[in-house]
Amino acid sequence: MFYNGAMALDRDLHIAVATAWGTSATGPNSAWEMLSATGVRGLRVLRESGAFARLLATDSGGPASVVLEANVARYADRGATSRRWDARAPAADGPFDHVDLDPFGSPLPYLDAAFASLAPGGLLSVTATDMIVLAGSDAPATRRRYHAEPVHGRLGPEAGLRILLRAISDHAEARSRSVHPLVAYVRDHYVRAYVLVGPSDRPAPVGTIATTTWEGPPLRAAGLAGPMWLGPLFDREFLERLQVPATAALPEPLARLLSRFRDEAVADVPFYYEPNEIAKALRLSNPPRTDRLIEALRARGRLTGRTHARDGAFRTLGTRSEVYEVATALAMGRPEPVVPPGNGSRTPHSGDP
Repeated sequence: MFYNGAMALDRDLHIAVATAWGTSATGPNSAWEMLSATGVRGLRVLRESGAFARLLATDSGGPASVVLEANVARYADRGATSRRWDARAPAADGPFDHVDLDPFGSPLPYLDAAFASLAPGGLLSVTATDMIVLAGSDAPATRRRYHAEPVHGRLGPEAGLRILLRAISDHAEARSRSVHPLVAYVRDHYVRAYVLVGPSDRPAPVGTIATTTWEGPPLRAAGLAGPMWLGPLFDREFLERLQVPATAALPEPLARLLSRFRDEAVADVPFYYEPNEIAKALRLSNPPRTDRLIEALRARGRLTGRTHARDGAFRTLGTRSEVYEVATALAMGRPEPVVPPGNGSRTPHSGDP
């Protein structure tokens, strides 16, 4: 069993997202929690976000459904209903303004039903816990299930998140729709994304990365990585609207997580650097401190920020050669020259073939 504190933080974040989204949406909003289990997540969001006038909570049956029905009955006056339902089929009560898909394992079997049940302009949240597949530990399964080449090692989970986002984007594109991530993140044993689904007005930022010419952090992949989502993981304007709910079970950890999201959103490009990995690549005796690396890269005019994905790691619009130059200079005690901004900054797609 996973420690429930991690799930409590995830639910706190869901409430924050639903609250911020609900303030700009035209109500009354409705929600479908596709795989509710005992209904804890959906009922907390219904009760604490104020974003929804109606919640349908479904599960396929078994002991959890009995508990779900009892829990939902307590909130019938708030618009909660429950049903035993196979979530691979669209719910008859739709469309819904928000659809939440939080399975054990891969969400792929349920995405068609999720999109068929989501209202235009709606909010879709998707979790994947099949990290052995997404993060590259079982590459044949990644290729078979997600039609993608994974990234192995420490950057594998983020690549898994980006592969999942590409799969979500593909389902949207098949319906002439597009996705816009508001918040997409890596946590412990899972990845999760909140995306707005709207009309298809531009090509999706999806592609492969040629690892031999890629200018970002080194990737362990078989020549090509992906195809995956190469666009931003965060909407910066939306992040500014996120607040710690007054009812949060873990307010301080959530505040730290939101702060980290905002910090890294200024350099929201694929993959991150770690001082230990930089030192290993350059054969430095001691890894440079993260704060000094960030400070030096910013002095060069390169947008840089810490990432939520791993403590001590950071994202930057600087190229790998710049990161390595800065790290070498710091290791040797040399002052870093200030370079005018705009020269050689990496873009999210610089590794595309």
